[in-house]
Amino acid sequence: MYRYFLQPQLDVSNNSPIGYELLIRQKTADKWVLPHNFASIPIDVQADLIRRTAQKLMLKIGSVSFNTNRSQFIDNTIAQAILTAQQHIYPLNLVLEVTEEVTDDDITDQQIIDQVRFFDQHGIQLSLDDVGTGVNTYDHLEPVLPYASEIKFAMQNFRQEKREAEIPANLKFWKQVADQHNLRLILEGVENQEEHDMANDLQIDLRQGWFYGKPHLFKLDPTD
Repeated sequence: MYRYFLQPQLDVSNNSPIGYELLIRQKTADKWVLPHNFASIPIDVQADLIRRTAQKLMLKIGSVSFNTNRSQFIDNTIAQAILTAQQHIYPLNLVLEVTEEVTDDDITDQQIIDQVRFFDQHGIQLSLDDVGTGVNTYDHLEPVLPYASEIKFAMQNFRQEKREAEIPANLKFWKQVADQHNLRLILEGVENQEEHDMANDLQIDLRQGWFYGKPHLFKLDPTD
């Protein structure tokens, strides 16, 4: 069984929530865990979960974000479920976060751009997640940056790659990219006071992480 967990995204300049990211989790042996392979979750299961979750969302915030990899982003079944979700949560904004997860499909930048234009016609925004790690390097993302509304810098990815020392310099670089392209920059994975203070020093106001709020289960059924 799959469900979404919600984690708040904050604007610390006024200490107010700006949105929630919906993080998919799988229940195994009475525990909710990160799916071993996101690409293995059947498309129809994901689409149904998006629709059911959207029907129950009643949040007084600006946006909700769903994660997709590049293959899922251009999949027609997922696209139709996302359009339905946008209708259910209106006037909330729906943001699609395209992650750095590697897939077997060879997706071109033009396919991504065409799909961004399609979603944009329906008021759905593109967020480029995990910038600076995995395949989401600057050179890889540069062609689609003009079509994005947001980039996310995930400090947890740098920790997993044992690259913690590189975080400040990389974060400064991606802040410059965000400023140049007039993009929102959300700093993800803020876990302690030191990282909070670093974000203050870099004047990055939009943040997400356990320091501000842990993900919590969004129940669809009483037995969840």
